[in-house]
Parts: sequence; C-alpha cells; structure tokens
Amino acid sequence: MAKDKLVTPDYCRILAANFLLFFAFYLILPVLPFYLTEVFQASNAAVGIILSCYTIAALCIRPFSGYLLDTLARKPLYLIAYFIFTTIFAGYLLAGVLMLFVMLRVVHGLAFGMVTVAGNTIVIDITPSSRRGEAVGYYGLMNNMAMSIGPMVGLFMHDTYSFQAIFTFSLASGSLGFIMACLVKTPAKQPVQSEPISFDRFVLLKGIPAGVSLLLLSIPYGMTSTYVAMYAKEIGITISSGLFFTFMAVGMAVSRMFSGRQVDKGRITQVIALGLYLVCFCFFALSACGMLIKWNTTFATYLFFGIALFLGIGFGTMFPAFNSLFVNLAPNSKRGTATSTYLTSWDVGIGIGLMSGGYIAQITSFDAAYLFGACLTVVSTFYFRLKVAPHFERNKLR
Repeated sequence: MAKDKLVTPDYCRILAANFLLFFAFYLILPVLPFYLTEVFQASNAAVGIILSCYTIAALCIRPFSGYLLDTLARKPLYLIAYFIFTTIFAGYLLAGVLMLFVMLRVVHGLAFGMVTVAGNTIVIDITPSSRRGEAVGYYGLMNNMAMSIGPMVGLFMHDTYSFQAIFTFSLASGSLGFIMACLVKTPAKQPVQSEPISFDRFVLLKGIPAGVSLLLLSIPYGMTSTYVAMYAKEIGITISSGLFFTFMAVGMAVSRMFSGRQVDKGRITQVIALGLYLVCFCFFALSACGMLIKWNTTFATYLFFGIALFLGIGFGTMFPAFNSLFVNLAPNSKRGTATSTYLTSWDVGIGIGLMSGGYIAQITSFDAAYLFGACLTVVSTFYFRLKVAPHFERNKLR
C-alpha cells in the first residue's frame, strides 16, 4: 500500500518558516550573556534571571495558547504571534536601558510561546496521521539545523560585528520566515462542541506525568544552550564553542532520520528510554570536562565536542517521541492543549536551568551546575521507566 504523501508545498513552507524563526532565535541566544555583561555590566546570576524572563513569559502564555488554538482559527493566531516575535528584534536595536531590554524580552517570550505551539499544531493539521512522527521529526529538524548554524554565526558575528548588526540579522531572518508562514495553506478548522472552561482545557491532565519527566530533562538542556560557551571559556577550551552547537545539531539531524519512523511504528516509550540513557551519560561526562582538561587538554577538548554530538542524538531521538506521546494522549479537539502541555513542561525546565545554572556557577562553577543537571537526568530516567511509560500504555488513544 502506498504511503500517504508527506512532502507538499505547504509542508515545505512551514519547515522554512520554522527554520528562519529558530535561526533568528538561536543567532542571539549565546550572544545575550555577553551583551548583558559587556553593555550593562550584569553579573552571572543577574544574566540568568534576566534571560529566564523570556522563558517564564513563554511558559505563562503556553496553556492559554493551546486553549485558543483549539477554540479559534489557528493560522491567524500563528501569523500574529510570528509578526510580534519578529518585530521585537527591531526593539532590541533601540533598547539602551536594561529595564527596557527586560520588558522586550518578556514580550518576545510571550510571542515565542504562542508561535511555537501554533506551528507545532499546524504541522500536525497539514500532514497525514500515519506519518505524524516523521512530520514532527523533520519539522523539529529545522530547529536543529537553526541550532547548528545560528549560535555559530552569532558567536562569529560577536567577534567581528556590533550587537546592533546581530539584532538586524535576526530581524531579517524573522521577516523572511513571516513571509513563508503567510504562504502556508491550512485546512478549515472543524467545529468543536463548546465545553465549559476547566483546567483540562489549558493543561492536558493525562500528560502531566510525562511533563514531569520532560521538565527534569530540560533543566540541564537549558543550562547547556545558554552557558556552554561561558563554561568552555571558564575551563580553558580555546576552539570556538559555536562548534558545540554544530555538533549537537548534527547529532539531532542524524537521530531524526530514524526516530520519527520508529515512533510511527508505535515504539514511542522505547525510543524515549534510549535517548534518556544516552543523555544521562553525556551530562556526567560534560561535568567532568573541567577536571579532565587539567589532566589532558586535547582529550578533554575532543570529549567536549563528542559529548555535543551524542547529546544531539539523545535529544533528537526523544523530541518527536515526546511530542507524539502527548498528542496520542489527547483527542483531536485537544491537539493544541496537548502541544502546549508538551512545550510548557519543556519551558519550565529551561527557565529553571537558566536561573539555577547562573546561580550555581556564581557560587561554585559551571561544572558543578552540569553535575547537578546530570543527577536530574537520572531521576527523570527512573521516573519515566517506573511511572510515565506504564501510564502512557494504559491511557493512549491511538
């Protein structure tokens, strides 16, 4: 029997829109700690708190965005959020006061929270259900490609150009992505019976156990995405830390090639468990790099970038599987809520990672922060095997 068609013009356009959105996001992500310390003389702890405002704002809007996407037409909400997200980059060019920058970060976080939930939900709407794992996997691959190129370009531009040039480049990327998003045609939303407002309209209650496991996992990920360049500088790795993101994204790209297909075959919990084991090992190894570099600089440097590759494989394996897990626990009328619960869990952990990473590094060191993160991945693994996987098997709808 012929496979349902996955690659269509609309699917390609939303992939492009997603890539350009995340490229704009990742371009400035590793540069912002330097921007805050160099321009505003902020401390490590203050940087963590300021950057976490973005994630907290995204987190606050996630449950409401899921409800709105399940209630109203999805594409207009997607375009409004995308437009606001892009416009904020122009605001950064004018923000000469720290408080104004913080306010813009909050609005940016709100827009990001809405646009990512909307994008993920629209992908599920425009692709056949029999290939949902693949569709979500390749859609997520665009994030990974952006993550491989964006931070490297951002750190390179930081060495060569002004912060204003970096923000302008992000604005251009977002603007092009917005044009692509406008061209995506979405199916007419099926009318759903109006339900009374309840907590379950904002948070997928059946997804909470999986959300706890994902939250614990995203804390060290948040530390890595924001502080790994500073960690490399602290322990004395001289090769550009932008390559860390490149290796990580290569690992994610490789894993997406096979993990989505395994998910479509029904092996969701097995795929997640495999990724968890790999990520546990990687974070313990990452925390050891600070000690190992004193023993052998070359070995520690190779290990540092090798960890990035295997972290990418681990997370890339889990992302489409976790997304499908949440969607498979919800009826079609609650796809937006399922997606927002998935992303909310992720954002809570990222926010905790930003704050705790900066705080732990301030009182001890970054390798201690990564050791703390590694311990959380062990807890997440045990919780997933003992609680989440059995719960999913009992409650899945498809």
